[in-house]
Amino acid sequence: MDGKVIADRYELEELVGSGGMSSVYRARDRLLERTVALKFLHDRHLGDHESVERFRREAEAAAALSHPNVVTVIDRGEEDGRPFIVFEYVDGESLKERVVREGTLPVREAIELALQIGRALAYAHGEGLVHRDVKPQNVLLNGESAKVTDFGIARSLDVARGMTQTGTVLGTSEYISPEQARGEQVDARTDVYSLGIVLYELLTGRTPFQGENFVSVALKHLNEAPRPLRELRPDAPERLERILERALAKDPRDRFASMDELCAELEACLVEPDGGATVVLRPPRTVARRRRRGALVLASIAAALVAAAAAVAAFLALHDGGGGGAASGSGSPGAHVSLSGVGAYDPPPGDGREHDEDAPLATDGNPSTYWQTEGYHGTLAELGKSGVGLVLDAGARRTVRHVVVTTDTPGFTAEIRAGDSRTCCFRTRSDPRTVSGTTTFDLRDADARYYLVWITALPAGLRAHVNEVRGSD
Repeated sequence: MDGKVIADRYELEELVGSGGMSSVYRARDRLLERTVALKFLHDRHLGDHESVERFRREAEAAAALSHPNVVTVIDRGEEDGRPFIVFEYVDGESLKERVVREGTLPVREAIELALQIGRALAYAHGEGLVHRDVKPQNVLLNGESAKVTDFGIARSLDVARGMTQTGTVLGTSEYISPEQARGEQVDARTDVYSLGIVLYELLTGRTPFQGENFVSVALKHLNEAPRPLRELRPDAPERLERILERALAKDPRDRFASMDELCAELEACLVEPDGGATVVLRPPRTVARRRRRGALVLASIAAALVAAAAAVAAFLALHDGGGGGAASGSGSPGAHVSLSGVGAYDPPPGDGREHDEDAPLATDGNPSTYWQTEGYHGTLAELGKSGVGLVLDAGARRTVRHVVVTTDTPGFTAEIRAGDSRTCCFRTRSDPRTVSGTTTFDLRDADARYYLVWITALPAGLRAHVNEVRGSD
């Protein structure tokens, strides 16, 4: 197509890029005497209504954005049935090409580039768009200026206006967020995750998760923790490592709440790299109490007797002073550390849920209420399960040296694990113990936001109750 004139105005000069959906040409705008870029949808997609619609939406989405770090849309049209979009021409390389050429970037330069990308995305979010395909290939460099392009799968933050429905997986595997991998609805925090992956790559020369195909990489985003930044980049400040850990949290609720928040932290890291990462405290999530299953025809007197019996049993468990009912660790509890039950941890082959709605009952101060496991027909080992557990949130990174677990169903084995995501990658921080009555676990090197009561052995048919959990430093 070199030399062809499009719309009696744009003279194509050279093919400068081609992808799965489209090709990009450098062209001369005869009317305004300037160089521009023309993107054409590939012929094989012209009969695909969804592809044509995405191409149209890219033009509309990008045309609505006016920001120094977003590639500007100049025009759009159709030539011989082929839709095209006209962009400003960025005379430079992609960020991916630069990473491939240089391997890694200086820490300060990497942060500054991430900030430019982040500000562009924050602006797009303010205009109601989430990009969904943030990657170095979609960032063009013009000198020291970074410009975000390719809003081909951008989605309106207004769910009613979005095109893609839940269950559709779009994005590039190395940069895809866990919620994208699950085909769930996305929001601005999806771009926070992807930008975190980009920054990680700028600093280390590699993406944190790699594999043979899309599915294998997507599963790693869901289930594995990235290698800590400073193991690969020792000169990076610890504050930057903490920022990346938060940006790459598996659960969107554990990430920065907005792109503006991430940018603010990156800016602070430039000014004070050795400072402590800002902790943004949010109100605890409210979880509705689930009404216990039971015979609804119980009279009020019988219900009162059941509640009283449970309270007595829990009281005895809490204050059991002999006969092996309480197992204590060697350490002496220190200052109280507030822990809140926020959900269950039930990795594959589990379904990811285990009475999540009851998790707050394990930290509500009432020993007659509890979080419980399912009642399995067989031991956990027989079912191929390594365990199941209760996730506790300390609200911020906290050092915890002792965790006290109280139960009115003694006989199960558990250990305490810790991590910085509520959905994966917990590390063992205590020896396993058989929980009986009130049991104290002594922790080693436990400095994390989330703690996990991880039940590793549960007799067949038994439902384990965790009535109360307390932490101390």
